[in-house]
Amino acid sequence: MILTTNEHHINYQRIEQAILYLEENFKRQPELDEVAEKVHLSPFHFQRIFTEWAGISPKRFLQFLTVDYLKEQLDRTKNLNEAAEQAGLSSQSRVYDLFTTLEAVTPQEYRQQGAGIRIEYGIHETPFGICLLGVTERGICWLSFLHTDEDPKREIELMKQHWNNSTFHQNQELTAAFIEKIFAANKSKNPEKLHVFVKGTNFQLKVWEALLKVPMGEVTTYQNIAVSIQSPKAMQAVGSAVGSNHIAYLIPCHRVIRKDGILGEYRWSSARKKSMIGWEMAKSQKQLPLD
Repeated sequence: MILTTNEHHINYQRIEQAILYLEENFKRQPELDEVAEKVHLSPFHFQRIFTEWAGISPKRFLQFLTVDYLKEQLDRTKNLNEAAEQAGLSSQSRVYDLFTTLEAVTPQEYRQQGAGIRIEYGIHETPFGICLLGVTERGICWLSFLHTDEDPKREIELMKQHWNNSTFHQNQELTAAFIEKIFAANKSKNPEKLHVFVKGTNFQLKVWEALLKVPMGEVTTYQNIAVSIQSPKAMQAVGSAVGSNHIAYLIPCHRVIRKDGILGEYRWSSARKKSMIGWEMAKSQKQLPLD
């Protein structure tokens, strides 16, 4: 399988490098020229590429990822959820949220280990690098990101292990249409409804359903997720279920952070988690003035 590296992928790699560099050197507030040199671009081109990607300046983007700001967001999310519950509304209905529903395999399908399920898959560019997407007639069943220079065959094998006994066919044209829907949904006030099709334990399903209720541009904690599924002492199990999520971005496990405001690790790299959270905050807070 040949995977071509194009300009979009190279640009995301540069943005990822810039985010890490800014985070490491945030206290001394490096100038634009310094960060641009780090990613081998002119200041003009770096500012243009980053702003086109995030919609805001690199400096503003980094402010979203500081501990103090994230702590404020944690408090805000808690209040938003309480207000939504009191009003009988779902936070999922907010503008720019993805409209995602979850369906699980039946007990019989679980016992058969996915036998009879046909999965079409493809490898695509996204705002967060290259991903592997798998879809069935019942919905999206796999979405994972490739690490830099990773052979896509490794991710394909992981998908096949998870959905063992299913049949697999590469279909770039079909999955490309899903990619467009997934990553263009934030552009519309009425995004097309998306379905995810999962296989997991009952506890994992509860956690993944709770993740779907975390609005885009917001963050929550493992403790809040545990409380929301009425298992307040099961934070370790919640963490394990979050880490077992096999549909990245759509089931937004990247929105779960530590209660001290530290972003924490992420199955598909901590740098990608930072880019996702900052990007979503930027997209959902466009009313903020640019630097």
